[in-house]
Amino acid sequence: MATSSARVLTDRPGRYAKQLAAHMARKIETSWDADAGVGELRFAAGTSSLRAESDALVLVVEGAEADLEQLEAVVGKHLVRFGAKDELVVAWTRDSGEPGTQWRNDGD
Repeated sequence: MATSSARVLTDRPGRYAKQLAAHMARKIETSWDADAGVGELRFAAGTSSLRAESDALVLVVEGAEADLEQLEAVVGKHLVRFGAKDELVVAWTRDSGEPGTQWRNDGD
């Protein structure tokens, strides 16, 4: 399995993680534990973990190498849309050290 991670700077990481998990729960299995500040999104192609830190939301997607770009896109696009007011940027880095996709609210 391949992984890709992103550290999204925000002063409201728990709020965005909760919103992302709640929104995605309409189509996939999700979890969010506000007390622990962790959650997970379970897609057919892989998973995404969510971890709220004091100043960032840390995302990790895991799946087959061929599915990483799609997993990055689904999680990144939704989060950027929710965080448009805060101008969130989701810049993925693959476990190989290569840059993944990048999402921001500028028409990506």
